[in-house]
Amino acid sequence: MRTQVGIIGAGPAGLLLSRLLTLQGIDNVVLESRSREYVEARIRAGILEQHTVDTLTDVGLGDRLRREGLEHSGIYLQYPGTRHKLDFPELCGRTVWVYGQTEVTKDLIAAQLDGGPPLLFDVSGVVLQDVDTQHPRIHFTDADGTPQVLECAVIAGTDGFHGPSRPVVQQARAGRVWERTYPYAWLGILADAAPATDELIYSWHPDGFALYSMRSPKVSRLYLQVDPSEKIEDWSDDRIWANLATRFALDGWEISTGTITEKSVLPMRSFVSAPMRRGRLFLAGDAAHIVPPTGAKGLNLAVADVTLLASALVRLLTEQRSDLVDSYSDRALARVWRCTHFSWYMTSMLHRSGDDFDAELQLSQLRRVCSSEPAARELAENYTGLPLDA
Repeated sequence: MRTQVGIIGAGPAGLLLSRLLTLQGIDNVVLESRSREYVEARIRAGILEQHTVDTLTDVGLGDRLRREGLEHSGIYLQYPGTRHKLDFPELCGRTVWVYGQTEVTKDLIAAQLDGGPPLLFDVSGVVLQDVDTQHPRIHFTDADGTPQVLECAVIAGTDGFHGPSRPVVQQARAGRVWERTYPYAWLGILADAAPATDELIYSWHPDGFALYSMRSPKVSRLYLQVDPSEKIEDWSDDRIWANLATRFALDGWEISTGTITEKSVLPMRSFVSAPMRRGRLFLAGDAAHIVPPTGAKGLNLAVADVTLLASALVRLLTEQRSDLVDSYSDRALARVWRCTHFSWYMTSMLHRSGDDFDAELQLSQLRRVCSSEPAARELAENYTGLPLDA
């Protein structure tokens, strides 16, 4: 098999990269180790920044997003006795959309299978070779058990944290990793309950952080800060709703309850791997970086990565100019660190550590954001997504 760009991983990063390249006439093949059903069922992020919505619209995937997604003009910051709205259009002229990563993936797969380039599910034994040459190869076994070799001009590793691409990049002498594991986790639920709020609520509480989000006008997505050692079986539905009611308590307002259809405990960490390139192998998305979900940056960072990478690869493969691929890692990592910082800022401002001194610092910061327009604007600009060239 031969193609211009071999893409490993059919999450949003790999599928969007394939779409961007295809629209520019670049041949590509996408390899995915999981089944289509598994990929389309993964529950992930749900907040899309302005640039992500614009990018999906530009590649012809905005119709269902705008029909079924929920546009949001701000968030609420809450601490005991106060719930304050940050108005994003007023502060920075942008909005965000609630549209689950699962739905983004479904839209991308449907477009790919509707006359798009090859998308191979259930592959195994992926091995990258010759990435330091102009003719890298991907060895794999297809879904029928047949060994295959994909010859490429470029390989894109969009295969997540556990994929085979990043270790190959890290074998280079300059490879480096930064990691921080946070001492708390999120217990997340999906519930058949109409949201009791028009915007997301980020709530600081002495018992721990809570987030009120939604997936549709009939489905709520809610989170509780818990210890990472907590077991989901120890949390009955009644216990979950009671804790949510406590942490979102506000005079004259009540939480909407309903049947919990999914619940899980999500660890929280930051991870950055550099560089994001070795020879003709390029990393994007979770293969290179992970952020805690508090800043709603994971999916949006992946979209930013592949937007930069697609432009760079088109120039390399059509004009034989390497300036953009040579600068790709540095340009992508500049945004990665900005988003990593914002995710850390939101996480550290809202999660209880058990230290009362830290608690007073957090409350001081929350009061500052809620009372200062410059502080609120800084949060709004980062939350809605800085321009790709920023």
